[in-house]
This record gives sequence, C-alpha cells and structure tokens, in this order.
Amino acid sequence: MPLITVSDLTLGYESKIIIRNLSFKVERGDYLYIVGENGSGKTTLIKTLLKLQPPVSGKIEYEDGLTRKGIGYLPQQSNIQKDFPATVWEIVLSGRQKKRGLRPFYSSEDRKVANECIRRMELESLIKSSYRDLSGGQQQRVLLARALCTEGDLLILDEPVSGLDPVIMEEMYALVESLNRDGITVVMISHDIAAATRYASHIIHIGEKLFFGTRDEYLNSDTSKWSSAK
Repeated sequence: MPLITVSDLTLGYESKIIIRNLSFKVERGDYLYIVGENGSGKTTLIKTLLKLQPPVSGKIEYEDGLTRKGIGYLPQQSNIQKDFPATVWEIVLSGRQKKRGLRPFYSSEDRKVANECIRRMELESLIKSSYRDLSGGQQQRVLLARALCTEGDLLILDEPVSGLDPVIMEEMYALVESLNRDGITVVMISHDIAAATRYASHIIHIGEKLFFGTRDEYLNSDTSKWSSAK
C-alpha cells in the first residue's frame, strides 16, 4: 500500500473552494514536488495531509502505522521564529518531542538521534550557537535536522529554500536529494518549477491547471507547456 492515497480531494476555507477533485498517491521513495501559483492551495494541501485541517470532501488513506509522529515536517518560518533564542542543540533535540511522549526527560536514544541528525546536516561546529545568530541557510539546515529527528517514513517540506541566495539554495536542494537517495520519501512545496523538473520523481501542479504524474509525464503535458508560457 502507498504511504498516502488521496482520492477526489476537495479543499477550501471560509466557504471558498480552492482545490477540487485531486487524486494522487505517495509511494515509498518518491520525491514529490507540489508546485503552482501563489494562493493556489499548496500549503492548505500540506496541512490537510498532516491532519491539521479537514478536507471539504474526499478521502485520505495512510499506510498502516503512518501517523503524524512518523512524518517529519519543516514549515515556512515567520520572522519571529527566525529570532528564536535557543541553541542549535535545543532546537534539533526538540524534534524528538513526539517520540518522548509523556516522559519528562529526553532519553539517551533521543540524544543519540539528535546528534546523528546534526552530523548529517553538517552542523557539529554550530551545536552550541544561538539559532537567531545563524544565516538563513544554516537555520534551514537546523530545521531540517529537527524534522529528521522523527525518524519517520516521510519528510514534508514547505518552501525550504525560500529567501535563500542561489548558492545556499543549491546546497539545500543537494541535501534533500541526498536524503531521498538514502530512502526517505520527500514531499516538497516549491515555486521553483525548474527545480521540480530536475529533482522530482512526481509532480503535482495546482492552480488553473491540475496535474499529477511523473516528472516525464509533466514535461510532456499541456500543464507544463501552459505554465512555461505564463
């Protein structure tokens, strides 16, 4: 069974429908990009997949055992969050909260996993640094390490390269691609259609045109041609 199966999903808020009759599947190992115009409903779709808001109609099925505890999530940052007064270690370790449950303290296993995620994101030299003093790219790597701490089956990223300069953006893309090659299923919201057609295994395009399929199918579709012409 796929990790997530979405059937005839309709989404909206305040009585406004923004997505109609969307169907797709997320299989293990996929690298799914969700692209589309501003306000088309990309973030609303992610929040619905995370069970943070209900759909208007339609059905979402999850593989047995997949819960929010098994999904690593990197949301968009607000300016207030960028100024958060905590260390890199504290933020990454907080990614274990869902695993900790009702235990009052983090376990040695929690600390071991956090250390491994810090190493994987090449943040060892910054472990005692204040998050607020980091560059935008460093902050995103910290949040990605935090999301990885769930040790889940699925990683959901909402515009992880937003506001980064081109060099740091490419570094972030390379990091996420390496995670996917290592077997982590990735769902990413992005405005960068060029990156989607470079990295994605599958693409959802939301907006005036609605599409779901493989990258090659997208490149050969009317949706891709329409998007490129805009």
